[in-house]
Amino acid sequence: MEIDAFYYLILSSVMMFAGIYGFFTRRNLLATLISVELMLNATNINFAVFNRYFYPGALEGHFFTLFGIAISAAETAVAIAIMINVYRNVRNIQTDDVSDLKG
Repeated sequence: MEIDAFYYLILSSVMMFAGIYGFFTRRNLLATLISVELMLNATNINFAVFNRYFYPGALEGHFFTLFGIAISAAETAVAIAIMINVYRNVRNIQTDDVSDLKG
């Protein structure tokens, strides 16, 4: 039994909306980062689904997915470095306290 593309697209939509909701409602920088990663993974699912079901035999969707994963890894490394610096200066990683940084 093969799962239809519709179900993958529903999963991707739920992940995207969960990421958007988490991004706009969370105050913690780490939770915001996780929400952004959730949105990037939703787009990676879309790339893989469209490649598998609508263009079988093509590899472009898989390359875009791998490129998206590489971007996610690089973005995570930079974001964690920023969070470490914010924590060293403010001793908190809440987004409300980031405005307390002074040059």
